[in-house]
Amino acid sequence: MVSEIKRKRPSPIRPSVSAGGDRQSRTESSSQEMGVIKRKNIVKGNEGGLKYICDVCSADITSTVRIRCAHPACGEYDLCVPCFSKGESSRDHDPQTHPFSVIEQHSIPVYTRDWGADEELLLLEGLEVYGLGSWSDVADHVGGFRTKEEVCDHYTKTYIESAKFPLPENADPKDLSLIEEVPREDFQARKKRRIEDRKEAAKSAAPATPKQKPTASVPACHEVQGYMPGRLEFETEFCNEAEEAVQHMMFDPGDGVNPRTGELEPEMELKMLVMNIYNARLTARADRKKIIFEHELLQYRRNNILDKRRTKEERDLHNKAKPFARMMNHQDFEAFTTNLEYEHNLRQAIGQLQDWRQMRIGDLKSGEKYEQEKQIRAQRPVATGAFDRVASGRIPKINPPIEVPPATTALTAPELPERFKPNLHPQKASSIANGPPSALHPSVTALTPTKGPLTNGDNNISATPPSQSKPRYSVPSLSGTTPMKLANENTTDLHLLTKEEADLCSTLRLMPKPYLVIKEGMLKEAMRSGGSLKRKSAKEVCKIDPSKSTRIFDFFVHSGWIQKV
Repeated sequence: MVSEIKRKRPSPIRPSVSAGGDRQSRTESSSQEMGVIKRKNIVKGNEGGLKYICDVCSADITSTVRIRCAHPACGEYDLCVPCFSKGESSRDHDPQTHPFSVIEQHSIPVYTRDWGADEELLLLEGLEVYGLGSWSDVADHVGGFRTKEEVCDHYTKTYIESAKFPLPENADPKDLSLIEEVPREDFQARKKRRIEDRKEAAKSAAPATPKQKPTASVPACHEVQGYMPGRLEFETEFCNEAEEAVQHMMFDPGDGVNPRTGELEPEMELKMLVMNIYNARLTARADRKKIIFEHELLQYRRNNILDKRRTKEERDLHNKAKPFARMMNHQDFEAFTTNLEYEHNLRQAIGQLQDWRQMRIGDLKSGEKYEQEKQIRAQRPVATGAFDRVASGRIPKINPPIEVPPATTALTAPELPERFKPNLHPQKASSIANGPPSALHPSVTALTPTKGPLTNGDNNISATPPSQSKPRYSVPSLSGTTPMKLANENTTDLHLLTKEEADLCSTLRLMPKPYLVIKEGMLKEAMRSGGSLKRKSAKEVCKIDPSKSTRIFDFFVHSGWIQKV
């Protein structure tokens, strides 16, 4: 009996295995050459590996000697020894006329001390069936509780790293050193012990986690529907019908050239134009893929979480900035959108501060209190009458908030304290108290408030009779200087001044904000001394050019805000 492994040794698989469509035919032909039973009679058992079944009694003949029919009509017919000795048959097998071959168990080492010839055959067949790199499937094909790491290391060391690549180092059929060194009985006993130990270890091991779905090149295996990660392609590409224009186009050598003139024929020019259009579409498709990969748009879950953390305004701003991503890399685009969000937040903060200034809020604590009360007022339900049937359909009227004037209004309000108002003569006061309203003294009539809006710097109470209007104060101009033009565009605090104060600042070339600071300081100093102030003290408070401080002092005295000592 000549062992089948000795008659013909299989050649190993090179690292570059083709994935063409002829793999099935190559597998069947190689299996016939290697003497391994075809897959029709091979099933996977519980312990992994392949099982060989008798075609008559269905007994397991994997680990024993089996008889194979060598007739072409029964190419995949196996019998156990008892059925062969009794002459039993089935199907088209004729035991009297058909030739046969005896296949024994090749549990002998041929290339390494711990791998038998049968496992070497299963290893090469598994690589032919599943492909190089599918070590988990190849390990299941080999059986004997071989792990994928063990199978990969054995193939790499025995075949790839061999000095006689692509053959193993002990590939010579006359080399029987391993068979003589490790007898068949010892090798089979060692293999049986190894299988039993690993079987017990597998029973006592913790249950394995369920096998997760592998990431394959199919549209359903990615968080973005229609994307195939293994091929870096989409199920529906940009200009998905671009290939239809060139799928039936053919180019033969020398076709399309006029032999007499050597120029392209119109039909060839049309073909080249269509090809240029097709190449332009392919370029546009590649550019769009580059943008998707560059800006990590395939990470849908992470981008969705980041988008939910933004406010509605920031989300709209980010969506408007997306067209600029085509001309930036990912890092520059992230910095660009971050700066846009920062600018948006700054504009909101500036608008809030301007709102506070209109409400005369001067510190952050008062501003926070104002915002809290504003939210409470907005959430407060509008009270409706019990008999008002259409009250719920009306637009609620928002009452204006009651604002408490700050402490600084005592210095800038038009109504000065009582001690700063002109004193009436006692006789005139008595006549006013006893006489009718029509007999009011003209000077008392002049003290009645006039109707109209209150303006800063004008107390709206005239100390002179209506017939005698107060003369307008004319600011003397400074020598060698021209008045400065003030407008709302270049002066932010101009609306806080009266017309006379604006003319004063224009003549003295003072901005409104420094003028308000000087005004507040002089009024505070005047209140400390009972409403009067010296010209020298005014110059010390202003700390500016003496000629300018003198004109400011004269203007305050003329307006009646302070008294000259």
